[in-house]
Amino acid sequence: MARLVCLPPPDQDGDEDEETLGALLVFWVKAMKPKRTDWLLVLKELTAMESPLLAEVLEHALLEDSFEANVRDYTKLIHIYGKQKLLQKAEDAFHAMKSRGLPCDQVMLTALMDMYSKAGDLTRAKEIFNEIGLLGLPMDKRVYGSMIMAYIRADMLDKAEDMISEMGDQQIVAGKEVYKALLRAYSYKGDSEGAQRVFDAIQFAGIVPDTKLCALLVNAYCLADRINEAMIVTRNMRSARITPCNKCIALILGAYEKVNRLEGALAFLTELEENGVIIGQEPSQLLAGWLRRLGVVQEVEQVLKDLAVDRKNTLEVDRKKNLASDRKIKRRRSKSKRSFASSLQRK
Repeated sequence: MARLVCLPPPDQDGDEDEETLGALLVFWVKAMKPKRTDWLLVLKELTAMESPLLAEVLEHALLEDSFEANVRDYTKLIHIYGKQKLLQKAEDAFHAMKSRGLPCDQVMLTALMDMYSKAGDLTRAKEIFNEIGLLGLPMDKRVYGSMIMAYIRADMLDKAEDMISEMGDQQIVAGKEVYKALLRAYSYKGDSEGAQRVFDAIQFAGIVPDTKLCALLVNAYCLADRINEAMIVTRNMRSARITPCNKCIALILGAYEKVNRLEGALAFLTELEENGVIIGQEPSQLLAGWLRRLGVVQEVEQVLKDLAVDRKNTLEVDRKKNLASDRKIKRRRSKSKRSFASSLQRK
C-alpha cells in the first residue's frame, strides 16, 4: 500500500524505468487478493492526500470483482471527473455502469446534471433533469437546486426564479446558497428590482439575511444609481441589529463619488457614526482617496488635529474631576472618534 500511495503521477519525471500504476495494481491484486475493504482503505488514503492517481485507481477497482462495485462508486468517479471538467471520461464511466446493469438512481443523475451545469451545457443539464422526472425519481431540493444553478450560470435568471416558485408550490424550500447565487447574479448586473425580489423571497423562505446577502442588495442599488434605496438597506440592517459591513459602506461611498456628492457621503458617514458604527479601513481609504483627488487634504488634517486636541482635553477634564468611571471615559473617547465625519462636513 505504501508503494501505491507514494507512486508519483504518470510522466512526472519522465523515467521509463519507474513502475507503472497499472502494473503495480495488477501485482497487488494477484499477490494480496484484496477485499472491498482493502480497496476502500487505499482509496481513502489517496483521497486524504488529494492524489492525482485517485481517479485511475478507482477506475481499475471498478473492473475488479473483488471490489464489488455499486452505483455510488461510479457516482464518486463521475464527481471526480466533473470537478476536473473531463466530461467525456465521466460519460464513459456512466455508460460503463449502465452496461453492467447497475440501476441509475437520483444521486447519480444529479451528479451528472451538476457536472453539465458547471460546464455550461444547459441543454444536457435540462435533459438529465427531465429524465429524473420521467423515471419517477424523487424531485427534491438537491435536484431542483442543480437545475436552478444551471439556469443561473446560463444567465437565465427569470427561469431560475420560476423554478424557485415551482419548488414553493411543492412545499420544497431552496437552499441558502441557491438564493445567494441568484441574488449575486442580479446584483452584479445592477438589476436592483430583481435583487430586491430575491432578497424578499429569502426572508419569506425563513432564511435570516446576513451581512453578505445585504451587501449584494446594496451593490445592486449602487450599480443602478439608487443611493437612497441602498442607504435604506443599511438602516434596515441596523434596525435588525445587523451592523453594516465595511463593504456596504464602501459601496455607498463609491456610488456617491460617482455622482460627485461629497456632502451626501459625509452625511451618510455621520449617520453611521452617530449610531455607533465604526468606519473600517476599506471605506476610510476610499474616502481619503476621494478627498485627495478633490485637493482638500489640508482641511482633513486640520479636522484630525482639532479632534485630537478635543479628545485630549476631554480626558484631562475627566482625570482632574475624577467623576467619570472607566466606562464613561471609554464612551467619551468613542464620541470624539465618531465626530470625524460631521466635523469634516462642517469644515
